[in-house]
Formats: sequence, C-alpha cells, structure tokens
Amino acid sequence: MSAPEERAALPPASLYSCALRLLRAEPDGRLPEGGYALPDPPERRPRTRTSWKSACAALTEVLTEALTPPASRTDTGTGTGTDAPGVARAAEEIHPRLAGLSIRGGHVQSVVTGLPLADEGRARALGRCLTRTGTSPMAVCVGLALLTRLGEPEDVPYLRVLGRLRDLADHAVRALDPIDSPAAALVWLGRHARGPELRGLVDVLAAGEESSVTGRLEAVLRKVREVRPETARRVAEAVRLADLLREARPGETGLVAGAGRLLRRMSSANDYRTEVLACPVAVGLFEAFAVRAAELPPTLDHHAILLSVAFELHSGPSRLLEWGAGRREALLDRLEAVLGRPDWRALLAGGSAEDGDPAGQRRLDWARRTARQPFRRDAGCTGPAGRLRIEATVLDPVDPDIVETRVLIDGRPLVPAAFGRGGAHAPEYLLDSGRLRATDEPHEVQLAEAYCTEGCCGALHVTIRRDGDHVIWSDWRRPLPPPSLLPARELPEYRFEAAAYDAEIARAENDHSWAWPARKTARLIAAGVRDRPDLLTRWDVEQGWIGTDFRDRDRTVVTLAHRAGPSAGQGAEGAHRQHLVWHIPDDGTTPEHRAAAALHRLATVDPRTYGGGGAGRSARST
Repeated sequence: MSAPEERAALPPASLYSCALRLLRAEPDGRLPEGGYALPDPPERRPRTRTSWKSACAALTEVLTEALTPPASRTDTGTGTGTDAPGVARAAEEIHPRLAGLSIRGGHVQSVVTGLPLADEGRARALGRCLTRTGTSPMAVCVGLALLTRLGEPEDVPYLRVLGRLRDLADHAVRALDPIDSPAAALVWLGRHARGPELRGLVDVLAAGEESSVTGRLEAVLRKVREVRPETARRVAEAVRLADLLREARPGETGLVAGAGRLLRRMSSANDYRTEVLACPVAVGLFEAFAVRAAELPPTLDHHAILLSVAFELHSGPSRLLEWGAGRREALLDRLEAVLGRPDWRALLAGGSAEDGDPAGQRRLDWARRTARQPFRRDAGCTGPAGRLRIEATVLDPVDPDIVETRVLIDGRPLVPAAFGRGGAHAPEYLLDSGRLRATDEPHEVQLAEAYCTEGCCGALHVTIRRDGDHVIWSDWRRPLPPPSLLPARELPEYRFEAAAYDAEIARAENDHSWAWPARKTARLIAAGVRDRPDLLTRWDVEQGWIGTDFRDRDRTVVTLAHRAGPSAGQGAEGAHRQHLVWHIPDDGTTPEHRAAAALHRLATVDPRTYGGGGAGRSARST
C-alpha cells in the first residue's frame, strides 16, 4: 500500500487534535486574526432537504438515543474523563447520523437547550467525548452545546483550544462563559477583534505576558469609543479589569479613566443588546472604578467620564444589576463627593472651554446643565404616588444617540429590563407629543424601537388607559428578548394613581432644563407648528423631522416635504415627494428668538423657495 493510501486508510483526526497542533506551531502562542480554518472535511453524503421542524425532531431523536445507556453494553473508559457506560461507542455512532441531518451548527444549541436530561453525568460525559474526539464540526457542536449546560472547570483547556477554530469559536465561547468568563472573552476576542491595538492586547494575553497587559490595555482604552459594546465588555473580562484597578499603583490615571470610558461603552444601548447586563463582573468593576475615581485630576474629560458613570448607576441599564442593599447608592455617593470638591466645581465655573474648542464647549455646557441630575434620589421613590419617574436624559455629547426618555417604575428602568434591543425614544416623541398622557380612550404607545428598526428586531409597545382614579399600562407588545441578558418574563399590568401620574407627566413635559439651545429651538418650532398647522398647509407642505444636526448639534434642522409637479402624461398621483432640509444655525440669540423668527418666516415666505439667508436647502425625490 502506498503512503497516500495508508494515510487515507487512517481514521480522521479529531478537530481538537488539529486545533492543538496548529496552536503549538504558532510562535509565542499568538493567534491569527479570526482564528484557524477548519481542516478539510471528509467527503459527505448529499443531505436530504427537510423542514426546520423535521430536522430538530431528527436531532432530538439522535441525541435521546445517544444519551440513553444501553442495558447490555459497557465501556471500559477512554482515558478522557468520558467513562460513563457506552459513551465512547455512542459518540462514535452519532457521527454518521449527524452527518445526514440538514441542520446548521448554530441551531444545535436551541435543540440541546430544550432537551430533557435524565442522566446529567452521561450527558456531560458524551459532551466531553464529542469535543475531545469528534471528527466533524456537527459532532463537536453537539458536544459544545452539552457542555454549555453541564461544563466544569476541567473542560476549560479543551474549550479554549477548540475556540481557536473560527467556525467553532462562538460555540466554545457559549460553553466557556458560565465557567470561565476571562477565557471565554479571550476566545471571543481572538475571533472578532480587529485593529492593531486590540490585536496587540490579544497577543500578549494569549502568550501569557502579564507584564505587558496594562500597556496594551491602555492603548485600547484610549480608543474605546471606536469599539462595539460587546468588544468593550469582552476586553474588561479578558484582562480582569476590576483586579487591575484594585492592584494598580497610585497615579495610574490612564487606566482609571479608560475603565470609566469602557463602562460607559458597555452600558450603551447603541447596539442590539446592552452588554453590561451580560457581564458577570460588572458590579465589581463599577466598585473598583468608583474607589479609584478620586485619583483623577479635575479635567473636562474626566468630569464627563465620572458624570457618565453616575448616569448609568442612577437610571441606566446598570441599575438592573444585582447590587444588594445600598451598594449602588454608596458608589453614587463616592462619585458625588469627588465632583463636589472645590477643584472640580471650579472646573465648571470657568467661562469657556480651552482654546475655544466647540466640542469642548458643548461638553462643558452639558456638564453644567446635568451636573446634579444623577445624584437626585427621587428616581427611587416607591409607593402608589411615586411609582413612576420620567427623566429626559442627555449623555456625553461625544457619544452618538445621546438623548433618551428614561422611564423608571419603582426605581427600575423599564426599557432595558423589558426590551433590551435599543434605547427609549427621545422626549420630543414621548413627551412633547403628549403620547404618555392618559385619556379615557385607550391608546398604544411605542416606548422604544430596536437599534436596527422595528421591522428587523421589533419594538416595545404599551397601551395606556385611564380607569377611574387610576392609570393602567397593559397589553404589552414586544419581540422575544435577546439571549444572555435578563430572564424572560411576562410584563405585568402597571397601575398608577391618576393624580400622581398626571402630575409626573406634566412635570416631565414642562422640564426643558435638559435641552441645549439648538434643541430648545427645535422643540419650540415643533410646538409652534403643532399649534398652528396652517403654517404648513398654506404652502401645501408637510412636516418632517425637526431636531438638531447629527454632525453639528448646535444647528437646528427642520425637514419638510411637498409634492412636486407630475411629469408629462401623469396625474397628481404621479407627483414626486420632495424633501426640503432647512438648517438654522446658532446666531447667538436666544432659542425663543430663533424659534419665533423661524415661525414668522414659515408664516410669510413659501418654504419651497428657501435657499439663502441662513437656510440651506436640499431636495430629493421618493
């Protein structure tokens, strides 16, 4: 027999042994970006096309048989911690049966999650055998799914090695998360991290170069606003950031400030889920940061970091973490004490930002407007008269999507607890429109929409109605919650005393203290158009969006739409809708003056003719 024939006659190597060989050949244990490709798979039989339901049923049948001990057969053990009776043979027999199933590896997890396990010891042993000796991706995926439910610390080395294979990395991360979150985070970063700073951090972590971790980490933390919230969370877990903060020498303010930025990024709703709720070390990280916060010198950037963290503890998603009695309040007291020192107060008392920087001035004005808001204790009121609190919240102007309406019921932020796929709507949508007012006629309100869109991942809706002396929130509509955040639960019917409810809604609607001048101008223009719809109907123009420019938040934007004339041979129904964009810069006058001037112009000049005098114009057809 020739050498190629001899190699072909050998049984295929396990995926674990292939990954281990590749890892040992890598210099200094470093990882290629994205991980390793799977070895060439053996030739497979064509799969029979079946429905998803049939495929799940078939997989359930295969796994149920494999997890049932044979009555007349025993194993002598394989030497790999998989010595439950019949497990080695069951693992061998499962391979060809799995190869014939038309099911994706990513769907295996949901099947295994719902599988009854009468004998957890056998299921764990089967999972170990498949992960350590499995020769096909599907078989290894089944093993990883079983260890996601039943894995123990002794499985970590094997899971870390399998996580080097890019097609198995996410499955390995799910199995590692419950038993070793730093290892899970490193595997995740090895698969997903991009950019020289992150790759440098991954390399030193993989190589075990502990003395280089802090330097590499600080390079990442300086650019943490450029990374996704999940990347921020995984970095915190991989480097054990809370421990680094506790062990850092006095004066390592770059690490402290970076940790604050990272906490803010993890808490962002500007993604498909709020990662801080999935971070098992979040509470310890908040505490370690708050303890070291007093070491930060008083600068505008540091003030913004401390204030941002305070907002998260006060009314953000982080309030939902398992704090225990008084721990969260103690951290807020620490941050308040730092920002209340004379040198920090003097920072806000200055006239303007250094060098006349517009972004710095915007940040300074924000800090002055919001400095006290996260330290108020009224958001935690309980009892029928104080169950509801509505807060218009403006976050650090350097972040996108900085304004939201936070709804707290019995001190808990509603939207991240009930939805978790995006932040609550802005005050203009929920408050200025009167949508949260209770009337005798029930009406449905969309409180939040998914970060992508409602058509993609849904929205959170509630029906509000008045019932005698009470206001009721009920008949919730939302998609299924994302995985790995809070336990899914039915949303209750909330009942509020009508007088207290009306007073809180009126207070929130009339609180304009959060808005900066351009935003106040926009709100006043929108209110004027609502009160006088003839300002637009006289010109056959419809209102669009009124707010502030995303790229220049000191500029008010009014968008309008109208029907352009139909093309030759078309009727009115063939007319194109054209959109007009009217920019109103900050000219130094008050928001009231600018809004009055804009409303006067709408009343006297056809907006379809705007093109100069401080108003830019652009049009497009739909």
